[in-house]
Amino acid sequence: MKAIVVHHAGGPEVLRLEERLIPQVKPGWSVIKIRAFGINRSEIFTRQGFSPQVTFPRILGIECVGEIFASSDTERLPYGQKVLTTMGEMGRQFDGSYAQYVLVTNEQIFPIATDLSWENLAAIPETYFTAYGSMLQLQLQAGDRILVRAAASGVGVAFVKLVKARYPELVVVASVRNLAKKEQLLAVGYDQVILDKAGCLQTEATFTKILELVGPKVIKDSLKHLDMGGIICATGLLGGQWYLKEFDPTEALRNNVYLTTFYSGNVSSQGWQKLLDYIAKYQVDVSPQRVFSLEQIQEAHKFLESSQAFGKVIIRNED
Repeated sequence: MKAIVVHHAGGPEVLRLEERLIPQVKPGWSVIKIRAFGINRSEIFTRQGFSPQVTFPRILGIECVGEIFASSDTERLPYGQKVLTTMGEMGRQFDGSYAQYVLVTNEQIFPIATDLSWENLAAIPETYFTAYGSMLQLQLQAGDRILVRAAASGVGVAFVKLVKARYPELVVVASVRNLAKKEQLLAVGYDQVILDKAGCLQTEATFTKILELVGPKVIKDSLKHLDMGGIICATGLLGGQWYLKEFDPTEALRNNVYLTTFYSGNVSSQGWQKLLDYIAKYQVDVSPQRVFSLEQIQEAHKFLESSQAFGKVIIRNED
């Protein structure tokens, strides 16, 4: 099989296309024929060497969609069953989805029923699941005015599509560091776009709900823009800071606001199917922003790291 192997930390050039043996099934594990997979920021961080628990050489990739090729549980995971898999240390403690086949623990493989194309389905794992879970945590209701920080990210774009499909009347505002993306943001559903300059929102406006995707680096600034009794869901870490420093919760949350998060590791077959059913019911446009081939993996990483990055990027394997 073809696989993308990283032998040492570095830039996109360390993503090397190699020939590897198709992994063999073993007790408690099954092999997925990968039809497509999404690229995630966490894989870029790992490639750069910022995941100390990851050893090289390693095939990266924390998610994919495809079909069962060989299984140790043929009752639940028969040959040809359409499945998706995500997280569970795939691409970190063991080889992941940047390949044509992947060996994954059975508990991490989720049978699904959907008519979505492989390209559209591949845009969902991790990105839409995270956006959907965050949306539920925000407990949306009539009259909400919502801010999304890092709005041009894959999760940000997925979030506004999910919200607008069901709640078209709600106002969803984007914040970004580059206003050159304003027209793209408005086209995917945002109502307004504001500038995020050096970690500070360039507005006096306040919001009832905030999806925080930049993370701890700017949470204190986000809280200044949260209405009394509002909810902020701190889901992302795009700012590169993992922890809140010198955080006094009594002072920071003095407007009786709620700080929550969504952990995408809490997955189940039922949870995935609820998301897929929501997408079907409300006809959510889940099409990815860019589609690359496995051979173009370096180009895909370069795009995601560039100022042109927008929405979800996927890799589609040959049939």
